[in-house]
Amino acid sequence: MTHPTRRQLFGSTLSAAALSACSMPQRVQAEQPASDLKLCLNTATIRGQKLPLDQQIDVTIKAGYDGIEPWVGDMEAYKKAGGSLGDLAKKCADHNLKVISAIGFAPWIIDDDAKRAAGLEQAKRDMALVKELGGTHLAAPPAGATREPVIDLYVAAERYRALLDIGHDIGVIPEVEVWGFSRNLGKLSEATFVAIEAGHPDACVLPDIFHLYKGGTDASSLSLLGRMAIRSFHFNDYPAMDRAQVTDADRVYPGDGTAPIGQIINILRENRCNCYLSLELFNKALWQQDALTVAKTGLEKLRAVARL
Repeated sequence: MTHPTRRQLFGSTLSAAALSACSMPQRVQAEQPASDLKLCLNTATIRGQKLPLDQQIDVTIKAGYDGIEPWVGDMEAYKKAGGSLGDLAKKCADHNLKVISAIGFAPWIIDDDAKRAAGLEQAKRDMALVKELGGTHLAAPPAGATREPVIDLYVAAERYRALLDIGHDIGVIPEVEVWGFSRNLGKLSEATFVAIEAGHPDACVLPDIFHLYKGGTDASSLSLLGRMAIRSFHFNDYPAMDRAQVTDADRVYPGDGTAPIGQIINILRENRCNCYLSLELFNKALWQQDALTVAKTGLEKLRAVARL
């Protein structure tokens, strides 16, 4: 019987390793999840119609969205008028409508210690309402700090961590939001730094197509964010205007402006992002139209640009 030499054994081992390495990329690729993009209505889009929360939900269901992103103020008003958020939560669940997030403006980031403490208490109340409605996330923009001196990002991260800890106890995750017109968190890079430096497993960012442009963030920066970094993404478009002049009221349906939406969708798909594209417009012309018509048109526009 002939025994293989050490050289032959070493060569066989290398060959086996090479074959394994060649097959590994296919195996890893097969295990990676595909992108999971769903469509949502941010109720700012029909805010001018002044519908109560239950009617906003009805419009969203009838239009055919996967999710809804209401405003905390509308939750408060509905509950104050005697309505039950629990009943609305059941209605959403019965129609497979996910309350993906909510819009609130608690001043969690500001320098004034007393006002920030009050802001965190406001955030607790906001999160409790979101939880009652069956929601899981809450927008956390730099409310109250848009014109203040620039806040050190390490300090901002500590404050976001405190907000995350509050949310973890309640069961609602605050999403650090980019506001392009703000001196603080006006760029995606700043919001992302704060989310990373917070060092919390729930940390995530909330981008917005309009605010990325307004703050001077190039869309290609999104390619650095992984699958779970973005849970909701405010989707809209803007006309061919200088970023210094464009305002919230200039937002238009996705695909009707000059934003690099195709590039953004490609990045989200390449990164296999699992998030909701939330239609958020503040267009006064749309506020004069029938809410259901606006919602349906918006959904068609979202589906077209997202290729869904």
